[in-house]
Amino acid sequence: MRGPETGRPMLFAHGFGCDQTMWRAVAPGFAADHRVVTFDHVGSGDSELAAYDPQRYGSLRGYAGDVVEICRELDLGGVVYVGHSVAAMMGVLAAAQAPELFAALVMVGPSPRYVDEDGYTGGFSRADVAALLDSLDSNPLQWSAALAPVVAGPGNPLVATELAGSFCRTDPVVARQFARVTFLSDNRADLPGVRVPTLVLQCSQDAIAPEPVGRYVHEHVPGSVFTQLSATGHCPHLSAPEETTAAIRAFLRDTGF
Repeated sequence: MRGPETGRPMLFAHGFGCDQTMWRAVAPGFAADHRVVTFDHVGSGDSELAAYDPQRYGSLRGYAGDVVEICRELDLGGVVYVGHSVAAMMGVLAAAQAPELFAALVMVGPSPRYVDEDGYTGGFSRADVAALLDSLDSNPLQWSAALAPVVAGPGNPLVATELAGSFCRTDPVVARQFARVTFLSDNRADLPGVRVPTLVLQCSQDAIAPEPVGRYVHEHVPGSVFTQLSATGHCPHLSAPEETTAAIRAFLRDTGF
């Protein structure tokens, strides 16, 4: 935790296969006037692996519960929650569990459902997701090497290398379950319940959460702001931290946070 104690708290949550270091080029930029907190989800990064409970983390609500616990343990209120990828939906669920703790949501590359359905574009067919999960089960190293460039997006080889390493460092048992929880989730029904100012950051050429998905989130979160980034891929906080920071700053300025 860094920044002035009187500053409005900003809580940065990482996505699947990552850890809090992924925010290193963005989060510190807010520490001059905000109380900045980063953390590792249980089972990721330097978290205590022994604390991982397959039953608790068998759905995103377990992770959302952790977010609420972190806020209460650190006595944070009026939090601006910044969540990348699947962590964006964790923020939606956390704000529903404890609305008194959250003032705003920033969703970076959000997706409420990754699987296509009639009338809904998620970006993946059921066969795509099944193949992805089967590959993770059979050969985690090969899976990491194949998925990382897709997540990083075109023109981001250094990001792809970092992601591949991060994926490989994740405990295989945790990775398998977290992947299923992520890619098989469906939180579309939770979006209309969001009651705080919300920013949807959409990347260009994002194979994980393509533009129709971001537009869907924007259309179903009341009063949300949609910002299209020039950054390509799914990790703008790594590939384009200055653009990402500027977009979040503009949102905070416009909402008075």
